[in-house]
Amino acid sequence: MLELKNLCFGVENEDSAKEIIKDVSFVVPDEKFVVITGPNGGGKSTLARLIMGIEKPRSGSILLDGEDITALGITERAKLGISFALQQPVRFKGIHVVDLLRLASGKQLSVGDACEYLSAVGLCARDYINREVNASLSGGEMKRIEIATVLARGTTLSVFDEPEAGIDLWSFQSLIQVFENMQKRVHASILIISHQERILEIADSIILIADGQVRGQGSRDEMLPELMKSTVPVTCSRILEGGMNRAQ
Repeated sequence: MLELKNLCFGVENEDSAKEIIKDVSFVVPDEKFVVITGPNGGGKSTLARLIMGIEKPRSGSILLDGEDITALGITERAKLGISFALQQPVRFKGIHVVDLLRLASGKQLSVGDACEYLSAVGLCARDYINREVNASLSGGEMKRIEIATVLARGTTLSVFDEPEAGIDLWSFQSLIQVFENMQKRVHASILIISHQERILEIADSIILIADGQVRGQGSRDEMLPELMKSTVPVTCSRILEGGMNRAQ
């Protein structure tokens, strides 16, 4: 279980200071699919970086299975079982897909095992196992390969920052199926930063972040109707419309 307690984060320069995350608290239960949504600039991606240890909070704490990991770095958190997928997956010239999967798993995977992870994300293993992880791969292909590496790691918590970013509509529809299959395949927590309606629809629970604060949280059935109301700072319809336009 991941727990954020009264988390605050800001940036300072010579002239001013800006609070980005303001007293945020929430829980990601074991084996649940949680989506953080909200308007652009609301602090969603910053939260993902705080969870992974890329950024350090000004105050508050982050606990993983009851252990305070606030002071730990990226490597230590990864060893404890957190995976993090970036908006734009990193490409590695000279490294092949099978090598990347082996690095992710931390062991000498057989080609057969590596192919199983690729098949799980809807890729023909024969066509991709020896592909170089470079610019020849499309955004959708890179997203699927990145998810395959997360599966290979087998961690207790997987965090995805706007996985729909930079991919075409066809790849996005396929990505939804991948996440549905991943939820069934792994007995772990999945946390996704997204404002895509299709992703919200498969979540167990939804957390709305706006202006660096939690503006609402609850089950999918509770939150989706609330997000459609105009009483929230940015309505769900505007959030989702903007997200789908980018996916197309």
